[in-house]
Amino acid sequence: MSGSTERAELRPFRAELPQSGIDDLQGRLARVRWPDELPGVAWRYGVPLDYTRQLVEHWRTGFDWRDQEARLNAHPQFTTTIDGQPVHFIHARSPEPDALALICTHGWPMSVFEYLDLIGPLSDPRAYGGDPTDAFHLVIPSIPGVAFSGPTTGPGWDTPRIARSWVELMARLGYERYGAHGNDAGSQISPEVGRHAPERVVGVHVTQLFSFPSGDPAEFADMSEEDQAAMRFLEQFTASGGLAYNAYQSAQPQTLAYALQDSPVGWLAWVIQLFQSWLEPDEILTHASAYWLTNTIGSSIRRYYEDAHANEPPTGPTSTPTGVAIFADDFQSVRRFAERDHANIISWNHYDRGSHFAPQDAPDLLVDDIRQFFRDLR
Repeated sequence: MSGSTERAELRPFRAELPQSGIDDLQGRLARVRWPDELPGVAWRYGVPLDYTRQLVEHWRTGFDWRDQEARLNAHPQFTTTIDGQPVHFIHARSPEPDALALICTHGWPMSVFEYLDLIGPLSDPRAYGGDPTDAFHLVIPSIPGVAFSGPTTGPGWDTPRIARSWVELMARLGYERYGAHGNDAGSQISPEVGRHAPERVVGVHVTQLFSFPSGDPAEFADMSEEDQAAMRFLEQFTASGGLAYNAYQSAQPQTLAYALQDSPVGWLAWVIQLFQSWLEPDEILTHASAYWLTNTIGSSIRRYYEDAHANEPPTGPTSTPTGVAIFADDFQSVRRFAERDHANIISWNHYDRGSHFAPQDAPDLLVDDIRQFFRDLR
């Protein structure tokens, strides 16, 4: 995948984005051309005007990007070049010598900030009242095209290619055995890491398994009540427009990029439809700012096009031991379809709270599930 010169370079990194970009953002937020809105429609037509105004005003007057940079810079970070693409990553080694390496992949429109609060409990469980034998050396990369990895430099950065790059990254770091975890996009990438390096990946843990009906009516026969409930959830989510962003980003990412990358409020509204009220305002604005200030909004959505137009999509089920943690207010994975695509599911847990953003709104549950899943795989 890479030459010897490229392989040797692991460059220390600190997030120190130019003040000029922050000043430009503030200026744009002060000159918003607001749309009108029908009375009393709440969220039926999309993101409400009053909610957006409040969040924008907080972005302009109350949010401090430098505070978020300081949180990120408290952890060791590096960049490297893999397959011609810059890749940024956090590398937080555990103080426990027998820790297992774990590569954690964020989602969209999230960023590596998604996992900052999990670094301590996962890497140093002893300090958090846990069992030191559950410790992990953590590698948390920015997906190519997102935030500190910078824009993608060529076409073809689909999910399998990203997964192959993660295998290369872990090899460069000297890890011969490791696990993979992911949320959202990371839940798509992590199983492919296991597919590409089954001899190295001891297990794959995700928060969703995006397996859908194949079109065969026989798949719906004698479904369990759990699977029927998950199907109803999926149908309601789709009917409410929950996947509309996916369809457009898969079809016309460049056209959409002109609007999203030129208007911070347009970009914020586009992602609020996903975040809604699940995250705190500063958490939403941290992710939105990470994309905006690095000018990677347009490149981030290209992955949807690449996956929709992949020349060699994966065939056959994955075989790496797989676990899924399903949170109450998230996409409900359908086990029947998941087992068709992932042949070795050994852990399947439901939780009564948490959302699609479980690393941030249910971190305690997620940490415990990750620890339990990998306990017998080390």
